[in-house]
Amino acid sequence: MRILITGGAGFVGSNIALQLRKAYPQAKITALDNLRRRGSELSLPRLKNAGIEFFHGDIRVPSDIASTGPADLIVEASAEPSVHAGYGESPAYVVHTNLVGTINALEHARKHSSQFIFLSSSRIYPIDPIRALPLSEQGTRFDFEEGVSGQGWSRNGVTEDFGLEGHRSMYGATKLASELLIEEYKQMYGLNAVVYRCGCLAGPWQMGKVDQGFVVLWASRHLYGGKLSYMGFGGKGVQVRDILHVDDLAELVEMQVGKTMTRTIYNVGGGYEGSISLLEATQLCMERGGQDLGIGSVPETRAADIPWFVTDASRIRSEMNWKPTRSIENLFDDVFAWLTDYKESLYDLLGPKS
Repeated sequence: MRILITGGAGFVGSNIALQLRKAYPQAKITALDNLRRRGSELSLPRLKNAGIEFFHGDIRVPSDIASTGPADLIVEASAEPSVHAGYGESPAYVVHTNLVGTINALEHARKHSSQFIFLSSSRIYPIDPIRALPLSEQGTRFDFEEGVSGQGWSRNGVTEDFGLEGHRSMYGATKLASELLIEEYKQMYGLNAVVYRCGCLAGPWQMGKVDQGFVVLWASRHLYGGKLSYMGFGGKGVQVRDILHVDDLAELVEMQVGKTMTRTIYNVGGGYEGSISLLEATQLCMERGGQDLGIGSVPETRAADIPWFVTDASRIRSEMNWKPTRSIENLFDDVFAWLTDYKESLYDLLGPKS
């Protein structure tokens, strides 16, 4: 088997590559990455030790993808992952990476009849309808009253049937546009393709920043020191996300290899049981990091921020007989263990000045 993982030195791509190596020890696995995001270079020894070939290339350049050779499976995990990308600046990088890059990967899949697994995002769901949901503050989080629901949403989360009308950020728009093109490639060329609309992903080897990867950001600040603020929606820290451990995602990708699904689009996330507010995350971090940072408050809400998102992944759970096996507590334990064990190499990236 020949496997190509785009964004293969990134947080998600590298963990998927290592999972597939365990499942397919004889496969030829190639990780393509431009190493633009700081910290991705730390994955290179891990990939090399697992016998995974690294190719320093850019998904925006078709010849770079072609140079990796034919592939039986392509996992498209490359992305500019920040939902704030393009605000106040040119959107060129996010558009060319997240949309043009996907087109280039699709062309490679078409030429070689590759199975195609695309990692999309829950941020394809539009901002204003999410903000308009009837949420209320309930203790440490935003939540719904018991039994309240609507088209494509309930306390259990947002389903694939949630409406798509409205704006969603340039990041979300590029992901949604990629999904539409994948559907066309599937219809026109018979491509075996599936799309995972992923909720928040977290785990060891994620280089968390203010605009992406809040679990690692929160954990590293509580362990290494530095400042944090609750941003938006009154600055109270009650906004909620569901979190999926990256290893649970990697195991799903492994299960997907060689399978043809009845549909193209599937939500993938931690669900209500895997959801957490920033206030609740702070408590878990204080218990593990041993320090109270006195977190600040910024009441103003940024343009792309949403107060709540929980993924209802019932469809993929049913069709693949899959569900996350790692709890929120397991996730934070793993992140803190990683931050402790690799402090020497991570402190400059994730410490107070980062």
